[in-house]
Amino acid sequence: MSTNDTGLQDKWALILGASSGFGGATALELARHGMHVFGVHLDMRSTLPNAERIVKEIEGMGRRAVFFNTNAASAEKRKVVLEKMRATLAEAGTPDGVRVVLHSLAFGTLKPFAGASAAESISQAQVEMTLDVMANSLVYWVQDLLFSGMLGRGGRIYAMTSAGSERVITDYGAVSAAKCALESHIRQLACELMSRGITANAIRAGVTDTPALRKIPSHAQLIEQASKRNPGGRMTTTEDVAKAIALLARPESQWINGNIINVDGGEQIVG
Repeated sequence: MSTNDTGLQDKWALILGASSGFGGATALELARHGMHVFGVHLDMRSTLPNAERIVKEIEGMGRRAVFFNTNAASAEKRKVVLEKMRATLAEAGTPDGVRVVLHSLAFGTLKPFAGASAAESISQAQVEMTLDVMANSLVYWVQDLLFSGMLGRGGRIYAMTSAGSERVITDYGAVSAAKCALESHIRQLACELMSRGITANAIRAGVTDTPALRKIPSHAQLIEQASKRNPGGRMTTTEDVAKAIALLARPESQWINGNIINVDGGEQIVG
């Protein structure tokens, strides 16, 4: 596909959680469609090479990749990133700011609400951290982008949710609550921002083998069930989701707003 026919050429995307999983795949796919990418990620020395690989691949396509290895849920760090983004956009001469925002932060506590003891049960601080990182941070990033003039008409906001917002998964309680909150935030943003020409949608992927999935205690069972249940005869991949987001980011998607969009090959509709 030519990058000249998508309406994305030389636009900028901001991906929260850009170094792996859905965020990493989407960064690469949007670059293939001609976009430059701001990426926010939090990696230690052992996982940093993957972020560096994504940056090199984006630059290898002739696109710019400006990545920040920092805590996306910190108000102070967010301010620093936004200031650097503003300077980059000014230098690039991009008057319309960021076109696509993807929230794909997967950092939360996986513990039971009522374990064998209090020590083995999730704490108030862990519940609040999970909701703040995996849900509430979306609102704060959108607010700052909006009121700094870096998110305007034509903007697209996407947030990664999961079927875990509706189903019980072992030790997934706090993350499930965060996904429910995230979907609610998307609906509210969709309603409030539509008059400004900005849309917001949640993307619900099928079970996908990502580093985040591997942290769930029952991940092997989830993989087995999804592989058998999916009408497509295979699991969803991060590339499936990235391609869907790139398609939805085009200007023609302007009337798609406030939805939970399944990207799963039909997995969600099979009991």
